[in-house]
Amino acid sequence: MSRLPFNPAKMAAARTAEREEKRVATESVPPLTISQLAARIDSSLKAGFPESIRFIGEVSGFRDRTHWYFDLKDAGAVVNCVMFQSAARKAGFTPTNGQQLIARGRVEFYAAGGKVSILLDKIEPVGAGVLELAYRALCEELRVLGWFAQERKRPLPTFPKRIAIVTSRTGAALQDVLVTMKNRCPAVGVLIVDCRVQGASAAPEVAAAVKYLSANAAKLGIDAILVTRGGGSMEDLWAFNERIVAEAIIQCTIPVVAAIGHETDTTIAELVADERCATPTQAAMRLTPDAAALLRQVEANRTRLAALIQRVMVTDRRRLASAATRPIFTSPRAALAAPNSHLSHLWQRLTHASSKSYLTNHSKLDRLATRLERCRPAAQHALRTARLLTATARLHAATKSLLNPTRLNTLAQRLRVAVGHSLRANAASIEALERQLAAVGPMQVLERGYSYTVSASGSLIRTPDDVKGGDRIETRLSKGTINSIVGTHSNSGTIAATPLPSPPRKSKRRPPPDAGNPGLFGK
Repeated sequence: MSRLPFNPAKMAAARTAEREEKRVATESVPPLTISQLAARIDSSLKAGFPESIRFIGEVSGFRDRTHWYFDLKDAGAVVNCVMFQSAARKAGFTPTNGQQLIARGRVEFYAAGGKVSILLDKIEPVGAGVLELAYRALCEELRVLGWFAQERKRPLPTFPKRIAIVTSRTGAALQDVLVTMKNRCPAVGVLIVDCRVQGASAAPEVAAAVKYLSANAAKLGIDAILVTRGGGSMEDLWAFNERIVAEAIIQCTIPVVAAIGHETDTTIAELVADERCATPTQAAMRLTPDAAALLRQVEANRTRLAALIQRVMVTDRRRLASAATRPIFTSPRAALAAPNSHLSHLWQRLTHASSKSYLTNHSKLDRLATRLERCRPAAQHALRTARLLTATARLHAATKSLLNPTRLNTLAQRLRVAVGHSLRANAASIEALERQLAAVGPMQVLERGYSYTVSASGSLIRTPDDVKGGDRIETRLSKGTINSIVGTHSNSGTIAATPLPSPPRKSKRRPPPDAGNPGLFGK
């Protein structure tokens, strides 16, 4: 490879000089205002991009604020996107974070915020269209409701008498089903319910047909329902992805088999049905028993039953021949000799045991009769009477001994002496307590010239305010009391009282211990 010719313009010094010239030229131009700069950026963006652009990216930071605000990003960059409400309503789905979108819109520069945003007018999910998203959303909803649960589904009839087919009369699927059912078992009846299986009115017609068959199943003699149609695109099969069809199948009172489209197609009607078949032909085979197979099974059962009967007869003949050679049948008397001897021996043992048991029980009965005689009421009464008489005599003797007059006088004398000693000791103790009380009592203070006044209720009066005019008071002295009626208060804090005649005081001295009391046995 030959070397390039020398270019002085590419030297570092030359490049530095060129940048310096550009800087000087730029500084010579007056500076732009922010608004002017924003306008130039906006015009440059509009000039550099077409009216509408399409791009692909991953949703991030999605926010639903009437309008949609989110970012679309890839591994190297992020752009801000805005989708107004009018365009969002036409989208047919709501984006989620992490979802890949193909977006279409125009580039806008928001000068007030200094942000470049893309105003979107259309979005499409990558790898899944609007119908696919609606299909997944409805599948998830019905799965949560338990409509896909296997335990909810009912078994199909083994030998149905009549089957209703919900499909289009002109469809190829119906002919496949009819031919298959006729070849397998012509005895099974068929009821065809013609309805649309494609288009906007298909779903309501299919649902109405299933509901009618469910309500009149007993009247029409139907054991099962087959909902079917041929293949097609997802849009062609969409009627069987509608909620109204799934709800009609769920509420049906008889089993429902669904065979929609080809084997690779899966519709919601098939998922909620009691059984899903890949093709209409397979559904016809699943619902209709195979007459040829049934005949083969009957023939096999007949052969097995004949062989079993023959085997049982041979076995029974052998058992009968073997039983005919037994001694019980050849010589019955000899066969019964041993049991007869054994029976005689048992009879002798039974007779001996019965006699022994009789003697034992008779002896026991005699002993019990003797014991019963001893316990007879008359004998017990005589015995208790004798004991009572003996006890009565002993009680009389003891009472007479205790009530001896000499002994009673001695006891009375001892009791009189003991009571006298006790009374004198108690009197001396009381006199000592009275002396002690007199020594410390308030009467000793009153004898020195003091007194105290109480109210009619007996409470002590300490100040003139403790009484009012008209109250009765009692002044207690060492030698009596003075009863008064309170007059009026004076300015000096004293009160005027009118004395009342004093009632005679009862003597508080106790009588002598023996005064007026002759004692327990007299003086």
